[in-house]
Amino acid sequence: METLRTLPGDDVRQIMWRFADRFDLQMAVAAARSVARGLVARMVADGVRHTHEWTPEKAQLLEAFDASGITSVFLDPSQGGFIEGPKNMALALVAFELSWVDAGAATCSLAGNLALSPIHERGTPEQRDHYMSLCAPTPGQTPWRGAFALTEALPYVGVDTGVLCGKVRIDSWEDGQEPVLAVEKRGRFITGMDFANFATVAVDTDDPRIKSSCMIILEETDPGTFDRGAPTLKMVHQLSSTRDPVFSMKVPASRIIGGYTVKDGAIVPNVSHSEIIASVFHRTRVPVALMTTAKLLSAVEPVIRYQRSRFRGGDACAENTPKFELGLQQRQDAVIRLAEVWAAGEAGASLGFATARLFDRLDPTEKAKERPWPTRASPVCAPSSRPSKSCCPCPWNTSTCCLPRKPTATPTASPPSTPIRWSNTRPWRPRPASCARPASSGTPATAPPSCARPWR
Repeated sequence: METLRTLPGDDVRQIMWRFADRFDLQMAVAAARSVARGLVARMVADGVRHTHEWTPEKAQLLEAFDASGITSVFLDPSQGGFIEGPKNMALALVAFELSWVDAGAATCSLAGNLALSPIHERGTPEQRDHYMSLCAPTPGQTPWRGAFALTEALPYVGVDTGVLCGKVRIDSWEDGQEPVLAVEKRGRFITGMDFANFATVAVDTDDPRIKSSCMIILEETDPGTFDRGAPTLKMVHQLSSTRDPVFSMKVPASRIIGGYTVKDGAIVPNVSHSEIIASVFHRTRVPVALMTTAKLLSAVEPVIRYQRSRFRGGDACAENTPKFELGLQQRQDAVIRLAEVWAAGEAGASLGFATARLFDRLDPTEKAKERPWPTRASPVCAPSSRPSKSCCPCPWNTSTCCLPRKPTATPTASPPSTPIRWSNTRPWRPRPASCARPASSGTPATAPPSCARPWR
């Protein structure tokens, strides 16, 4: 019986996960693997994970991410990245490769992307261009790092993201000037705070002149307190930075993610914090799920080596015997249990990467859905007009424009000087006399071959 001699390699994985034709994704995988099985593996072997503090040794991760291109995976080419279009699959592959060695390194990478996600998904064009460009690695300049500050001390955020202790109110609002906001927030278990230059914080309104919750961008140089907080004591992901920060700052209202409008003397955020979280989390959960899958699959080969070599090196067995060659795998129980772990890992990886590819396909549709639509009362798309496939979108037909309806009066024998055209039809032309419909005789009549159009 022929058995599997080795675990699947890159050529098989690329076919299984459907990126054999994506050279940009293959480059991202190679970059992440070089960091994971080089620097990260050495840090694990040297015991760098044995402390909760952020150390100079751990800080080497950020430099490695910048040099290898991992930091740029999240960015568009116009902002310093190298992957065009949606990047769910790319981020999933990077997280998978880093988690193969240590999930803390993957968390450190994903946390920076998570801080930018609210700006990328719901920020104004000015906010996106400004902060995404600042976070791009540039020769001779240290890129900015961010932190995503949502969770708070129990029993609030962390249990129910709809309830926030962090508050925002209007500090000052002079005539003709932009409002200045006072933001108060105490975070809990916030990743990346040791080196963050800015934080995207979720806050609720504490002022009747601010109509809803929102997310706000805070920079470390803003007036007030940008306290990075005490290190969070944790049992896993020790290669990432996690702290409990405290913010008490004053920022202009233009820092509200997604912008705002002023109505009846009150600030109305265009996007609430719940809407931002919904658009961010349904994408970022896929790479996190694949981190667990990577841990399962990375354990298969070491377990095989342990089972095979369990009895070697002693007097218990001689070479070329089944016990020496197979070790614990002489018994089918060990093989079957390991096969179940492997199958679970392969199934999880296939499901996770299929979901990431699906999000890449749906992303353009979701972006189009969020664009504003013209009203039905628009003069171009009035109900008295007929849709066609050439210009503006109508609310009742997403891919069409509006042209005059087909005339209801019977056309005369002479065609109009400028024929009226409408979607998927030819201009009107009079029928030749030979194409006149014959009088009803009880038998179906067919049009002569010379007639360009059938009778109706």
